[in-house]
Amino acid sequence: MKTRTHTLLKRLEKLRNAYGGDSAAQKLDLLGRLEHTRLANADEVRRLHEFLAFTQAYPDDKPVLNQVERMLAGFERRADLRRHRKELADTGIAGTDTYYRFFWPTALWLAKRHPDRLTIDWPEFEAKRKMAELLFVLMTYSESPALEALDYSPREWLERLKGRGETDATFLIRRYSALKATTFAREKFYEDLDIPLRLAPGPRTPTRTRAKLKGMPVVFQTRPLSKTRPDMRLESKRPPLSVRSLSPGEGQRLIDAALGAMVTRSRDLDAFDFADRNDVRLVNCGGGLQFACIGQTPERRLLLEAVYGFLTIKNGVPIGYVLSSSLFSSSEIAYNVFETYRGGESVQILGRVLGMVRHLFGSSTFSIDPYQLGYGNPEGLKSGAWWFYYKLGFRPEDRDVRRLLRRELKLMRKNPAHRSSQAVLEELSSQPLFLYLDRKKRSVLAKIPVGELGLKISRLLAERFGADRERGIRTLSREAERLLRVSSRQNWSPGEQLAWDRWSPLLLLLPGVSRWKSEDGRALVRIVRAKGGRRESDFVNLFNGNRHLQRALLRLAENATSH
Repeated sequence: MKTRTHTLLKRLEKLRNAYGGDSAAQKLDLLGRLEHTRLANADEVRRLHEFLAFTQAYPDDKPVLNQVERMLAGFERRADLRRHRKELADTGIAGTDTYYRFFWPTALWLAKRHPDRLTIDWPEFEAKRKMAELLFVLMTYSESPALEALDYSPREWLERLKGRGETDATFLIRRYSALKATTFAREKFYEDLDIPLRLAPGPRTPTRTRAKLKGMPVVFQTRPLSKTRPDMRLESKRPPLSVRSLSPGEGQRLIDAALGAMVTRSRDLDAFDFADRNDVRLVNCGGGLQFACIGQTPERRLLLEAVYGFLTIKNGVPIGYVLSSSLFSSSEIAYNVFETYRGGESVQILGRVLGMVRHLFGSSTFSIDPYQLGYGNPEGLKSGAWWFYYKLGFRPEDRDVRRLLRRELKLMRKNPAHRSSQAVLEELSSQPLFLYLDRKKRSVLAKIPVGELGLKISRLLAERFGADRERGIRTLSREAERLLRVSSRQNWSPGEQLAWDRWSPLLLLLPGVSRWKSEDGRALVRIVRAKGGRRESDFVNLFNGNRHLQRALLRLAENATSH
């Protein structure tokens, strides 16, 4: 049996990227034989699941898709999966456990939707003493005599404190949610405990097996996946077929899909954790490829650049995610294809990412952050990310990196089998890579010393207000109103009010702003309001079209770095 299943799986896996001819018939035959065959071990169960997941995203035709989806629908009932369930933990396969130290927003999301499935993984919990010290915050004052007199462990306390039918993790998360603190403070208190959680499988818990979104169009793969390397500059100038704004309800469905995709891979992503259901769009790039474009709530938006998260969807199946940080007609890109779907059409999808980001944010320059290239990121180094982007036209600008690159290219010309060492890749990836659609320029987000601008604001608040920062912001906000002739903010939304308060120190620091014409001042007010408006992309596009503000910020940044 072991030899037979091993042989069938091997034959099936060889067909993973095969399309056209009789490949669909071969897949159907092998899948039919494996559907009711008991697999020998956990690895074989995982491999069959990975083939099914990939083929659901890239189906040959209707019969293959029907077979794949029938097998996925019944996958958790397989006897071999139940037999190897413990070994398959953290795979995201239906019927298996997920263990992870989820960040606060994800933990809260899970506790709200799956309260009976979430528990604390006590053997892995290292901060029990710290939790014991914080218990008084979670209990009412009326309970304090018990806390002072009785010597229970944190686990024993939670068993006594939680309600009937409540799990220890769900009780703890609900108590943290009830704390009278800012969202930032609550998040910090919770994450300092670094609580390991276990999500047990259930009918509706997130799984990779049931990840497909309903109602998405399917385009069958009738020819082999393209292995060509497209011109990224040309791809960047090709807009998506359509961009559709979603209702809050539709937006929440895609946010939930994005969060589920991360949970089942034991990951957290701020752009999805702090998503705004009112700022979700569906971007159609054709061929069954779509992106859920997800903005962040006004409270969580960065001061300057706009960060958007994108869930990559192929034929309704989440296959990866993208992050873009945009400003100054430039975007920093973080691109990830989930492991199951790598080796498919990653290069072609990246081209569609650049075209989409350019269309949404008016970007003519793209950069890749050092971490994405592998700097301080073993997974990125192992994947060869630096050379992947270099071969697509991205180039370094740092002098030392360029010198090292010339040396590596020379070694490759002498010996085509030469491969860069891990140490060399670490050094190459220490600085960002850039792709310009037109001329090279200095006003690129990745080159702006954002930290220095923040320090400039800190100096202003320190010199004028010391520790009383709250009074400082209120005062500077009123001063900015007078400077830019804002008569009233009464009709502004809460997000617009928040953006104004956060931007007021920066507005007062802008060189020459007091001499701007009244129409330029009104334009600046519109930009700040857009930062807290429904869509942060509106802020980016208004900013990119305002030369006065761009020049003033650049001058301020240059002045900050010179002191």
